Amino acid sequence: MSQPLATTGFGSHPLTEPNGFRVWRPGRVNYRDAQTSQVDLVERRLHWTHDLLILLEHPPVITLGRNTNRNNLLWDQGTLQAAGIECVPSHRGGDITLHGPGQLVGYPIVDLNHYRKDLHRYLRRLEEILIRTLADFDLAGETLTGKTGVWIEGRKIASIGIAVRRWISYHGFALNIDNDLTVFEAIIPCGLPDVTMTSMSRELDRPVDKDRVAGALISHFGTVMQRPLLGDFDDSTPSTQT
Repeated sequence: MSQPLATTGFGSHPLTEPNGFRVWRPGRVNYRDAQTSQVDLVERRLHWTHDLLILLEHPPVITLGRNTNRNNLLWDQGTLQAAGIECVPSHRGGDITLHGPGQLVGYPIVDLNHYRKDLHRYLRRLEEILIRTLADFDLAGETLTGKTGVWIEGRKIASIGIAVRRWISYHGFALNIDNDLTVFEAIIPCGLPDVTMTSMSRELDRPVDKDRVAGALISHFGTVMQRPLLGDFDDSTPSTQT
């Protein structure tokens, strides 16, 4: 059952380097609720001394990035409704993509003022986090020149699309673990004709423990972003938590 991401108040603005990051895993969350809450969390990040990594799952939803070509949506509204797929405009960059159960979706709320305000460098770090996570499961992820995301032998396994407000990042990545790949027939994923989507379970031909994937990704997030894990984020704790 989907749930909204809750929000709380503000603290004072930190002037120093972030002291680490916290992790929030709220479960399955409606995309509209997650997007609305991220906007609030961006404002709250201005008053924290830590970054935040949200890891969650969405009900079936097609999201339209700011650069989406509507011709990349292949199914009409009736077909989408029959399949139980919502279609939602997104604040993130990039073209059209699809989320659903079985994906690990990550929304890092990160102060890029401490990463040289370099969006390309940040995207490359997200790709590196995903590649290292895949390697823990004996999967050789790679990047393709001129295309954001992660592939395995030309098949796309992870999509990335971010937004930035006041140099605080939001939105992020979606890693296919054991999601239904047939629903990608509804779109031209990321506007890339003839792209083949894949998942960890398909590549390994076996079930994959989602909690193990999340644990590996959290570890690599800390290593690549050079921030220690401070623990879980408690949405009932005042936003001054450090």
